[in-house]
Amino acid sequence: MSAVIATSASNPGQADRVNLLGLPLAAMEAFFLELGEKKFRAQQVLKWIHHHGVTDFEQMSNLGKALREKLAASAEIRPPEIVSQSDSTDGTRKWAIRVDGGGLVETVLIPDGSRATLCVSSQVGCSLDCSFCSTGKQGFQRDLSAAEIIGQVWLAIKSYNGFQSGKGRVVTNVVMMGMGEPLLNFDNVVAAMDLMMEDNAYGISKRRVTLSTSGVVPALDELAKVSEVSLAVSLHAPNDALRNELVPINRKYPIARLLESCRNYIDAQKDTKRVVTVEYTLIAGVNDQLEHARELAALLKGFPCKINLIPFNPFPQSDYCRPSGNAVSRFWQVLVDAGYIVTVRTTRGDDIDAACGQLVGQVVDRTRRSQRYRDAAQQDENRVG
Repeated sequence: MSAVIATSASNPGQADRVNLLGLPLAAMEAFFLELGEKKFRAQQVLKWIHHHGVTDFEQMSNLGKALREKLAASAEIRPPEIVSQSDSTDGTRKWAIRVDGGGLVETVLIPDGSRATLCVSSQVGCSLDCSFCSTGKQGFQRDLSAAEIIGQVWLAIKSYNGFQSGKGRVVTNVVMMGMGEPLLNFDNVVAAMDLMMEDNAYGISKRRVTLSTSGVVPALDELAKVSEVSLAVSLHAPNDALRNELVPINRKYPIARLLESCRNYIDAQKDTKRVVTVEYTLIAGVNDQLEHARELAALLKGFPCKINLIPFNPFPQSDYCRPSGNAVSRFWQVLVDAGYIVTVRTTRGDDIDAACGQLVGQVVDRTRRSQRYRDAAQQDENRVG
């Protein structure tokens, strides 16, 4: 069966049960076929889980008693556990969520008028150690399962009593921009994003599900073959020398190669309106000068993108400083004058440490990278000879 079908080995007494929360449609259908049941049961159970928020098979009234008993013996629906909830004065809400093994990840919902964007984590910690990100300073523990990733969406909706509440969508947009590098947890992230877009689950448009990557090029090339989600790239520097310092993975996959992979991803969508969101964190005195803005404008000439400027959010382990409002405005103006669509991200939730780059959780530093990354990097080296 699919690699995303995970048993509950870390849940005592449940070691042989499949957690159905993280199964997309195809994997759920395979599960029911293995049970000797019809494929259409998959759609029914998906709707119970993701439309109605039901975790008890006995409440699934359109399933026969025999099937409910069979499911109770072989499966479960187990979301991760909310440890704490913090509410910002600006309406942002952050959850600390405990996953299997005891690690904590953080999830943030940012309301904005009729929109509500959920920032979802993909790993406990992060191994990439970008110099301006507090999450990377905490080290890396492990990848999240598909159930733990989609479980963050499930918990956010439940937190607002959003399942069949008649209030409309609690979560309208999802960004894979929380803790971790999504492409280093490829299979589980793709499975969870499939559920986000699945009509029998959350039905979010592919344009409203965004994966943000620091530049794991081989995995990005693979993503183009299996997904149509929106793409954001954490660039943060206009040249390789500076990006090597800020985003160490650039030493492996430099800017030219990353942008080529991004362009290939957009071309694979066969949608002329698609663009890449280029994320650029502005750090005072490091990458926020006018020469950096001009260099960035030249670098991205002809590249299908919009630019999102993110003023740096300070955290205790960093000596970096937030740029002044005037510095941000000057940088923005250079790019606008060059013809780019440019937004400046409004800092939200900084009073609860929920702002961009501030998600830290509590992780164990085991200084190891995910197997997916090692395999992808080796395959890439073999390909280029």
